[in-house]
Amino acid sequence: MSLIKNRIACASALGLLGLLLAPGCTGQGKYTREGISLAEEKMSILKSGTEWQMAHQAYLSGDLDKALRKVDASLSLNDNVTKSHVLKGRILLEMGDLGAALESLLTAQTIDPQNADANYYLGIVYERLDETEQAAACYKHACELDGFNPSYAVAAAEMLIDLGRLDEAQKYLESGPMFEHDAGVRQALGHIAMIQGDPDLAASMFEEATLLAPSDNVLLEDLTRAEMATGKYADAEQNLRRLMKDPDHKGRRDIQHMRAQCLVELDRPVEAREIYQALLEGDDGLADTEAWIGLANVAFLIDDQRTLRRCASRVVAMAPARAEGYALWGLWYRTEGDLDKAVASIDRAIEARPDDAAMHAFRGVVLADAGRKQEAVDAFTDAVALDPANAGYQFMLDQAEQGVFATAPSTTE
Repeated sequence: MSLIKNRIACASALGLLGLLLAPGCTGQGKYTREGISLAEEKMSILKSGTEWQMAHQAYLSGDLDKALRKVDASLSLNDNVTKSHVLKGRILLEMGDLGAALESLLTAQTIDPQNADANYYLGIVYERLDETEQAAACYKHACELDGFNPSYAVAAAEMLIDLGRLDEAQKYLESGPMFEHDAGVRQALGHIAMIQGDPDLAASMFEEATLLAPSDNVLLEDLTRAEMATGKYADAEQNLRRLMKDPDHKGRRDIQHMRAQCLVELDRPVEAREIYQALLEGDDGLADTEAWIGLANVAFLIDDQRTLRRCASRVVAMAPARAEGYALWGLWYRTEGDLDKAVASIDRAIEARPDDAAMHAFRGVVLADAGRKQEAVDAFTDAVALDPANAGYQFMLDQAEQGVFATAPSTTE
């Protein structure tokens, strides 16, 4: 009997062991496998995020090759992340590969059509490809998705400006939330005003922009140009001195030209002469036609006839198709009392620039000097016709018609 019990117990033990070793009971269960898959997915996402961070840091530091490798590694771990495709598009954009950048950004837009950055950088790609309408549409869409980012609105407005839709650009910039106190928006409105021929409004916009971003010298330069256009030369000259202290502006020749022009308008020709003389030094200076013209005008103002003659000769030699050199010869011949040669030189200047009212007025002055009244009247009539809003030309015409014209020196600017 005991033998039978032992066999039953043994069989039971073997049966239990068989159940434990049966295929359905070996390995991991359903929930265990799901837990492991979930953990692996989380780890993959974590690694992908780490690679993205490294790619982003490399991009910011300018190491584009490393940035591209890291963002590709991030995408290989998880290719359904919008910001990864956006970053790759930005990297490729910086590398000049517009086709690949476009592909990455379109992928990002497909994954998340509501992503403002994807639409914004798509706009940049289309702008680089000279597809202005498409770029404007992308920028506007980005702004619709994130109406509190003024950079998107400014980019859209710049495209509208390029398309000649100035009124639309202006309304677009003025309609956004929080835009009133953004320097970039004020700057864009200033550019629109300048294009529309309203330098006073432009100066006001640029001044507001500089108050919002006082350390931005690009804004200060815009303000300076608007001030010069409105005749505020003292303010402009002060700002130019500030700009010339900035390392990014100090060596710029156009800034020095602007300051010299301001000094002439402020009746400080000797200081202006020093700037022009410095501009004419070196190889760049010898080829600077505008500096030779500026020096000639200053020489005329301070009665330096020798320098005026040298500049006139130089400008004609450098730019024989331009009017200024012949006008400078006209000034010199008139000062020397050779009025026939002065008229002949001015005629050549008018041939080069027939729509310049100042040239016709200058011709009238010299003809009046020579006592050729009717020819002087005709010349002033031409000047008035070309620039009817200029009261000075109308006054000269009236004086010439009455035969009491008193000549006044003129410069080429």
